[in-house]
Amino acid sequence: MKEGQKLWTRNELILAINLYCKLPFGRLHRTNPEVMHLANLIGRTPSSIAYKLVNFASLDPSLQARGIRGASNASKLDKIIWEEYYQNWDDLPFESEKLRAKIENKSIETLNNIFLDELPKEGKTRETIVKVRVNQSFFRSSILASYNNTCCITGINQPEFLIAGHIKSWSEDEKNRLNPRNGIAINALHDKAFENGLITITPDFRIKISETLLKNKNTKSIEDYFLKYDNKEIILPSKFLPDEEFLKYHNEYRFLH
Repeated sequence: MKEGQKLWTRNELILAINLYCKLPFGRLHRTNPEVMHLANLIGRTPSSIAYKLVNFASLDPSLQARGIRGASNASKLDKIIWEEYYQNWDDLPFESEKLRAKIENKSIETLNNIFLDELPKEGKTRETIVKVRVNQSFFRSSILASYNNTCCITGINQPEFLIAGHIKSWSEDEKNRLNPRNGIAINALHDKAFENGLITITPDFRIKISETLLKNKNTKSIEDYFLKYDNKEIILPSKFLPDEEFLKYHNEYRFLH
């Protein structure tokens, strides 16, 4: 470390990982307003934040698998905190949002656009609802950022039409509910089809149409909205590539062969 350089703290690194999750890979640079904002909040330069984000990219296994490498100067603490975060999607995203709310001097509800009049006044029920909504917001932001606000099947790039869909459903795998590698950016129609096993994505990232839909191949709407995508490769994310094991699970247990 250079003389006079300030060591990164655990909380600062958790905040940086939170931002890494929410930014498209191509926006991990010092002129990004979100990078500049975090830098201002924690008293660091935009360049140092951007450099840390690129360090985290070098630790991202889904990028490594595609031969994409960030900077190779990740510190020992970078690696420890990354691994802690990566192995604990159930808790650390919410912890990072609480940290962000604290340094922003806002309530976590305000930070995540949760309307207070929709919540119970106090108690465990309120805490549970807030945590669920904050976590859902984090998951959506992470997935849409990874796919550059683009549906992985159709290429639609209007965020209002997109859902952060789970590959392995919320109820089937609590530990990976917030794992971005258990998600895809998908439009509402195809999300419903995916959820009900009418379509799937194979471990080599190809779209597969169920026999149920193939039987209706002479129906124009089925042809237009489903059959023309059969066996085509999905639009891959810039980071957080879908985990092969989650895709295998959907193929074996949810897809209507």
